[in-house]
Amino acid sequence: MSDQTDRLLRIMARLRDPVGGCEWDTAQDFASIAPYTIEEAYEVADAIERSDMDDLRGELGDLLFQVVFHARMAEEAGDFAFEDVARSIADKMEARHPHIFGDEGGIMEDGRWEDIKAAERSRSGQNSAMDGVANALPALQRSHKLQKRAARVGFEWPDVTGPIDKLREELDEL
Repeated sequence: MSDQTDRLLRIMARLRDPVGGCEWDTAQDFASIAPYTIEEAYEVADAIERSDMDDLRGELGDLLFQVVFHARMAEEAGDFAFEDVARSIADKMEARHPHIFGDEGGIMEDGRWEDIKAAERSRSGQNSAMDGVANALPALQRSHKLQKRAARVGFEWPDVTGPIDKLREELDEL
């Protein structure tokens, strides 16, 4: 790990120290910090939209701090640590890019990304095309993601007759 990453992890450990830490930081839990994590992600998106690189650097730092905060609480509970988070995402990115890190050549074939993600969901017991879509997403974003998933498994029609026909087909099977 870099010196600055180590420094950040030490700062968080000190803030969360039950004896000499910050009373606000030590009182937090996953649920109380989650809204701040979401807010920071939106602030990152805002800085990107405004093309403000100075602000983006700061907002990415704020978002990273949220990751460190959650990882520290998990470490205190004996669940996992920041290193495990970093390992998990590194493993996932290597697995999702077999064309770069594996033996599939240098081009990702159409649909391969979704095939890889579907296999991951299946290994974790999520077998429905709708599994893994976060309930906490804003409603429009969640509905868009669900619609894309439904379209991938054949539930997309150019007009209203398609869904009506499908509904009739399903009712006939009852």
